[in-house]
Amino acid sequence: MTDHTLLPEETRQLIEEFVAALWLEEGLAHNTQIAYRTDLRLAAVQLARTEGVSLLSAGPEQLLRLLGARLGDGQSPRSVARLRSALKRFYAWLHRQQRIAQDPTTGLVAPRLPRALPGALSESDVERLLLAPDVTEPLGLRDRAMLELLYATGLRVSELIGLSFGQINLVQGVVRVTGKGNKERLVPVGDEALAWLGQYLQLARPVLLKRRESPLVFVTERGDGMTRQAFWYVIKRHAASAGLPRLPSPHTLRHAFATHLLNHGADLRVLQMLLGHSDLSTTQIYTHVATARLKALHAKHHPRG
Repeated sequence: MTDHTLLPEETRQLIEEFVAALWLEEGLAHNTQIAYRTDLRLAAVQLARTEGVSLLSAGPEQLLRLLGARLGDGQSPRSVARLRSALKRFYAWLHRQQRIAQDPTTGLVAPRLPRALPGALSESDVERLLLAPDVTEPLGLRDRAMLELLYATGLRVSELIGLSFGQINLVQGVVRVTGKGNKERLVPVGDEALAWLGQYLQLARPVLLKRRESPLVFVTERGDGMTRQAFWYVIKRHAASAGLPRLPSPHTLRHAFATHLLNHGADLRVLQMLLGHSDLSTTQIYTHVATARLKALHAKHHPRG
């Protein structure tokens, strides 16, 4: 790694002044201050060595080569993106201070961050999770209904815990959800989830409410709605009792819903509608699942597969 102890004192002082200004103006977090200071010091030394310019006099092409060299050295796109952010804020500050005539980072493109597919449970893991709650108890029956509905519909956790009776049609087997961007969608519910939801509404919910009233479908023992944190605890507890190899997040069943649908033949457009994604590009994080399925089908059915 480049030794930032070789940094000229005037450059070091300039960076310190910038970091102090950010702290005063924006209350920059301590860890971010450290990261920006380190990034700028190392960038200054590298620019001096490879480009023969100071941090103060570097131009757009030199900064672009600096970012490219960092990627070429094997640094993660996220680390390089953080460096770009530090450089942009540093030069914007210099420009406001009238220490440079032009900001060299205008139009400086960030390295593209790869979009990681969230981890999804296998179908057998989901089955173990769904079987974990003790359905002889009201809370266990509620938890089973929530988990079944989440896996059957791919709802966001916020959508699940906020469900009201006006959003559920048990006869038609659909839920009406208003998701991000205030966009409404109808999501079908499978027979299994409908059966558990019906049992919960008939047997468990009245016991939990104790003659209180609530517009929400899923309630706690106090008769209140559930929070995201409370539902995360529910999932974590049942996953541990089911002996799952890793604890799922509240979003894991949504990702399992998407992955398993693709594995069984759904296409991305259908998945986009069910998940409530406004842009197909958001759904395309699951493309590699569909590709893997196509490869498996090709290998199985093609004469030279």
